[in-house]
Amino acid sequence: MFSRDLRGAVARGELTVSVRLWSRPQVRVGGRYPTAGVLIEIDSLEVLPFSAVTDDDVRASGETDREALRVRAAHSGPINDGTLVYRVEFHVV
Repeated sequence: MFSRDLRGAVARGELTVSVRLWSRPQVRVGGRYPTAGVLIEIDSLEVLPFSAVTDDDVRASGETDREALRVRAAHSGPINDGTLVYRVEFHVV
């Protein structure tokens, strides 16, 4: 679910947001998923244009800036400001 370089920060609870380019939801609110040796629980899931991703979301996802987040999230295809993405908020259980 997370890139190798982010897994430690996820396990420590330092990251709480993920931005994903999915064709359909891959998680559900309240669902618990094993990752990085811990269990995370999904707090919220919303679809929004990439332009609506906030600076707080960028930091909570472990990226230094919006462009770094765009590159990481674009593994499934290009993302422009109008591209709909999933914003997933979670916490370590």
